[in-house]
Amino acid sequence: MVAARITVNGEETPIAPAAAHTTVLDFLRDRGLTGTKEGCAEGECGACSILVARPGVNKPTDWVPVNACLVPVAALDGQEVVTSEGLATVGEPGTPPTLHPVQEEMAVRGGSQCGYCTPGFVCSMAAEYYRPDRCAHAAVGSDDSVGTDAEHGPNGFDLHALSGNLCRCTGYRPIRDAAFAVGTPTDEDPLARRREQSPPAPVATEYHQADSEFLRRSTLAETLRLLRERPEAVVVAGSTDWGVEVNIRSRRADCVVAIDRLPELRELRVESDHIEIGAALTLTEIERRLDGTVPLLAELFPQFASRLIRNGATLGGNLGTGSPIGDSPPVLLALEASVVLAGADGEREVPLADYFTGYRQSVRRPGELIRAVRVPLPLSPVAAFHKIAKRRFDDISSVAVAFALDVESGVVRRARIGLGGVAATPVRALATEAALEGKPWAAETAEAAADVLRAEGTPMTDHRASADYRSAMLGQSLLKLYAQTTEAVPS
Repeated sequence: MVAARITVNGEETPIAPAAAHTTVLDFLRDRGLTGTKEGCAEGECGACSILVARPGVNKPTDWVPVNACLVPVAALDGQEVVTSEGLATVGEPGTPPTLHPVQEEMAVRGGSQCGYCTPGFVCSMAAEYYRPDRCAHAAVGSDDSVGTDAEHGPNGFDLHALSGNLCRCTGYRPIRDAAFAVGTPTDEDPLARRREQSPPAPVATEYHQADSEFLRRSTLAETLRLLRERPEAVVVAGSTDWGVEVNIRSRRADCVVAIDRLPELRELRVESDHIEIGAALTLTEIERRLDGTVPLLAELFPQFASRLIRNGATLGGNLGTGSPIGDSPPVLLALEASVVLAGADGEREVPLADYFTGYRQSVRRPGELIRAVRVPLPLSPVAAFHKIAKRRFDDISSVAVAFALDVESGVVRRARIGLGGVAATPVRALATEAALEGKPWAAETAEAAADVLRAEGTPMTDHRASADYRSAMLGQSLLKLYAQTTEAVPS
């Protein structure tokens, strides 16, 4: 087994003697790369963002920004990262480096004040700068800093690329100005040229330090055999949940097993009767590869945390934690999805409606992994995802509701409704579904079913919302769906 190593700003370096739980953030800072900052240690501020070379959608390699505070450095064994320091071009000895175009625009347009958040913004902006399908378009109106809408620049820059980065000094306008001013990479740009080459291939990792270890096997079969031998192991993919446990709650594990690069968990197939989504594909990869073909998922993705989180988070992880406030379960319940569970003795398929058994509990047995999620086809034509939270983006749901309705000749032939945040597990709104099916899709039906929906689940009062508010939002969500869709529903 080759010693664990990581390439940082073009230079390969051993990971040892870092502890097995050491984050990429701490690893980099210990080596003097202090542009990477710790702001929240939860993946909510983006001060720690770095670029990782990952398999691309339109090019062999994409430069993907991730939260360095959440990812164990051992998880990047054999991989390639670039920090804010690595974006600048080093000149002759004794001369200052040449700023990267993103850094230059941030400087000249006043996008940095205290500077703490700036390196993280720069890395996220650089990822959007290198996005292969970003293209310029005509501006709208007299203000040439505004593109087709307030969130897209005339240079094709999508401001949602910065949704996981926070700043409290500049008021964001100068940062937006900098983002909308960057051009396109030149042919001589080394990071642009790097996109034409394949990213580093996944490597098997056997990293031991003190009494803990971080392991990655090459195949699913090898991983399942390992989990049968080590059922107590913590399984991680994007580490967006486990990383918080390590940082905030000082959790430690004797053994961590990484599954994020297993090829068997990274497939996406569209069959005649279903779509199969690999459990280790990141939400960003799923979003870009599906490209809107599942409208309900397309509504979910922009509301799921931030781009930085979606670049690491997976459907398998979101379902595996069993959280009652995860955003993907309500959507997948409405889609009538099932999970494919793989163990050393074989596979089994379980409807998601039967998967959750209690608070953060499921039918998944020790040693089993979620290999894939299956979404049956055809899809219901009337679909919507409503997330009720205190912030528009990058927040935890108070209530999440997903709808999938088949309406034919003005009658609801079939209804599937998934709920989150109103019970110990994500649940189907079975009583409301029954109240809708066979009824005309009319205001009277929606109002009567909304009364039923308000009584679904067992909502509780906590710091995010009261039980009464959650119940009220359930009913209001159905009324909103009716108001939004009646004109589009065929009569």
